[in-house]
Amino acid sequence: MHIAHLSLTNFRNYERLELDLPPHLMLLQGDNAQGKTNLLEAIYLLATAKSHRATAERELINWSAPTEGLSVARLLAQVQKRMESIRVELALRAAYPGPAAHVQKRIRVNGVARRAIDLVGQVNVVLFSSQDIDLIGGAPSLRRRYLDITNSQVNSRYLRALQRYNKVLLQRNHLLRLIGERRAEGSQLDFWDQELLEHGSYLIAQRQLMVAELNDLAQPIHYLLTAEHEKLRMTYLPSVGATDFGDRLRDVRKKEIAQGMSLVGPHRDDLAFLIGDVNMNVYGSRGQQRTIALSLKLAEARFMRSKIADEPILLLDDMLSELDAERRHHLLGSVASYQQVLITTTDLDRFDPGFLAEAALFRVSEGRIKPL
Repeated sequence: MHIAHLSLTNFRNYERLELDLPPHLMLLQGDNAQGKTNLLEAIYLLATAKSHRATAERELINWSAPTEGLSVARLLAQVQKRMESIRVELALRAAYPGPAAHVQKRIRVNGVARRAIDLVGQVNVVLFSSQDIDLIGGAPSLRRRYLDITNSQVNSRYLRALQRYNKVLLQRNHLLRLIGERRAEGSQLDFWDQELLEHGSYLIAQRQLMVAELNDLAQPIHYLLTAEHEKLRMTYLPSVGATDFGDRLRDVRKKEIAQGMSLVGPHRDDLAFLIGDVNMNVYGSRGQQRTIALSLKLAEARFMRSKIADEPILLLDDMLSELDAERRHHLLGSVASYQQVLITTTDLDRFDPGFLAEAALFRVSEGRIKPL
């Protein structure tokens, strides 16, 4: 799989960009704040319908874009897959300027209007970022989001179950508060408990399967990255087992009513990274956490490659600046076998001449991209 052509209009700092992308290695060099990350963000958005870094979707629309009170950004990609070529388009519309503006998202695949749930999985990407370290030492919500996005890209049923679960969770929490205020009956929870149980159990089971596969893939990678000194083990930490979910809901019902929130389910789960018996989420050094994050991402690329008919597109956002020479060499050697890899950097000196000779080199400056 590779993106053959990318078109951006009023996306971030790109007023207008038309770019033919090479099918193998693409190296984007430029100073900070020139638009390198924005380009990778656009591709990630076309794959997942979500930005990996925006706090509000209005941030994605160029601030100079308003026309008669309407701000619009358009992203379009021509994607060459193994068996077909598809055209993916996403438009963001804000009714008025300002950070609180409501943004409408419109999606088309081959010219046909689609929902976001239909977009996910059309283009498969793995994003490597310097922020990946937060997957290890950051909040559990980041790890849950990681599991959800990765699973959703390869399993459309998982995405549907996740969306339904989140809607049920919202309704159930509202009902719990009403019951606590004596404005609703406790028996009304029975329907929502069954819905939570059905969809939540599926999410737990699929996460467990994915983590087991990622663990098998990441272990030899991490062992090599640490010169055979550290044995990594990943373990999924559910707040409740899929088989005893119903019993736990009954056990905690009074406590949930008192607190006005759902206390068990995949929305409370976590993922732990262990070296020996030591939890690296809590006790790992920054260097250890960064190496684990790299092992995880390389394992993710292999996991996704095994699950889809095509290879995923790899996006490496300034990954080399915080890696030593050995890990840089291993990372670049590992990604070079994939069909399309986009790498951003501020400094070409971090790449050996052989790698540079194989890559298509581009310069990014003030929202413009030109071949080097």
